[in-house]
Amino acid sequence: MGCGQLKLNVLLIGGGMISEEVIMPTLFQEQREGRVGEVLVATRRAATIARLREVFPGRRFTGYPDPARVAQLEESCPEAFREALAELEHPAAVIVATPDHLHTPMVLAALEAGFDVIVEKPLCLKVREVYQIQEAAEAAAAYVYTDYHKRHDRAVRALRYRYRRGWLGELLHGHAWIEEKKEIPLHHFRRWAHESSPFEYIGVHYVDVYYFVTGLRPKRLVAFGQKKFLPSQGIDAFDAVQATIEWEDGSVLFVQTAWVCSQHNSALTNQGLQVLGTEGEYWADHKDRNLHFVTDRGGYEDYNPNFFKAYDSWDHPDDVDWVGYGYESIVQGLNDIRRLYEETAGLSGEARRERRRAIIATLAESRPLPNQALIGTAVNEAVRLSIAHNSRFVGFDEKMYPVLL
Repeated sequence: MGCGQLKLNVLLIGGGMISEEVIMPTLFQEQREGRVGEVLVATRRAATIARLREVFPGRRFTGYPDPARVAQLEESCPEAFREALAELEHPAAVIVATPDHLHTPMVLAALEAGFDVIVEKPLCLKVREVYQIQEAAEAAAAYVYTDYHKRHDRAVRALRYRYRRGWLGELLHGHAWIEEKKEIPLHHFRRWAHESSPFEYIGVHYVDVYYFVTGLRPKRLVAFGQKKFLPSQGIDAFDAVQATIEWEDGSVLFVQTAWVCSQHNSALTNQGLQVLGTEGEYWADHKDRNLHFVTDRGGYEDYNPNFFKAYDSWDHPDDVDWVGYGYESIVQGLNDIRRLYEETAGLSGEARRERRRAIIATLAESRPLPNQALIGTAVNEAVRLSIAHNSRFVGFDEKMYPVLL
């Protein structure tokens, strides 16, 4: 069976910003191209389903909870995803795109129901939960992929390519910055911003980038956090968080994060990376791709054509093609899951599980499966621990559990 012939049904859990702006357009495009079958979307509130139907008129998806079946659209239905899981039919994938602190129970429920999973970064917020997910996935011979889409950014892949071929020599230090507008905690994440931080939500991208590029593990770190603006808005969350991370080769990466940038910023996200080695350097402004618009409608905009943008479709004149590394990352996970179904067709029982385990072991060398997603989660947990103890240094034991030094 060819790659394009098997249609995956997909359950998306979560109807927030990333689902609306990236994941659902990706799924509908894959559905149009014949690679995705039924799309199910589970959220906490029927009001979210109703809003998504307005955003995507004419697109085909089943919503949980169904706005037609609930008395109050704003009523919280935290178990709606379980009803969707019960109705999801194989071959299928589950995508978890909920607030970070809710990932683990939803991933575990999907694994228990017999499905492979794609989860938005970070995989989870505690190292013990990574191992819990990894053990459940191994027992079920299941695939759990974390959507670290910066790995697919060609600006990052270029760094990895040249570093791995020795062009930069031995790394000395680097500086990553990723900061977002105030609308993120004030509007999009207001209900749960206090459960997260700009480091956990976006800074972890650059932790994973450094690991993806170098293959190095973190040795110790020290972190700092500031709460000034958001508490004045009734949100007990960090405005900004910074961490200095020493890696096992002695190189150091400083990661600077915030989500209180001005609403007049020229893009949603300031982001970039600088790295110095003994034989070369890398410097990239990942916001300014040297393309901008100035319009009456949008004002001045730094425009990143590489992440996730719509263009006139080559083959569907009345539609658009979504293009970019945001799309490619999710599709990589969907294609891997499709491959698992295709290459185990006709097998059952232990033979099927063993074949799946062999494929997953190969994919684990180049994909952010739990063995790799562990690094971002460990650093996230260590950053919290450092800040909670007056910015003490935090190290890692042999299993990457954070340890106060």
